[in-house]
Amino acid sequence: MKKHIIRLIIAPVLVTFLAMPGFAVAQQATNDTAQKVAKAGTTAIWGTIDGVAIEGAVEGPSTEATPLQVACVFEYTEGDIFNSPPALPAAANGMLHLDQALSGIITEIRKSGQFTGHAFETLLITPPPGAIAAGKLLLIGLGDRTKFTPELMITIAGVAMREALKLGVSSFAFASDLKDAGVDSPTKLVAGYEVKGAFAAYRTQVWLKSKKMSDFKPLTKMSFLAGQAFFTTAGEGIKEAIATFNH
Repeated sequence: MKKHIIRLIIAPVLVTFLAMPGFAVAQQATNDTAQKVAKAGTTAIWGTIDGVAIEGAVEGPSTEATPLQVACVFEYTEGDIFNSPPALPAAANGMLHLDQALSGIITEIRKSGQFTGHAFETLLITPPPGAIAAGKLLLIGLGDRTKFTPELMITIAGVAMREALKLGVSSFAFASDLKDAGVDSPTKLVAGYEVKGAFAAYRTQVWLKSKKMSDFKPLTKMSFLAGQAFFTTAGEGIKEAIATFNH
């Protein structure tokens, strides 16, 4: 069987969270033990599921070359990706870089209410040529940041997978963007949930295809984005999630 490549891009920026009940805010998540900081451009293949290779890479959502970049955003609060702390510093804030590369459109569309960022809401954007490295950008809402739980990412990643298959792309990158906005989260757990949600959705489509009730182009690559400081921890969660599909 031909192997497909899913690329876990662990960018210099990953998740963006603001202070919320039950989550301690920090420049590096208190849920994570101190990790070796990965160099920009670092990549690693964490394993495969159903012939799809899952790779991690230190890359940002504005600079990852991919047909489809998925980025997750909370409902708008003033300065949520700009105020550091609790947001990550500008140099390490991938969502901020993405917003700036698109001339502030992500902030503008949320602030105006044209895209609310409610949980599971989606919005497909075609960036101007050369603005970002991705051909398309899909925003997925995370809802109210004060009500976030890691389990939410199971469904969010499932939404991302289904939308990617609908669009017929051969690969896509996924950035949960939690820490970028300053919300602390358990990186290992979140990364594992993302893999489980994405591939549960993928297997559902494969099953439907076997019944001649679905038609989609198999993936060749998927990328999960995370920051340099969270590369190792995310990889641990991803490898554990992969194992649950391959036992």
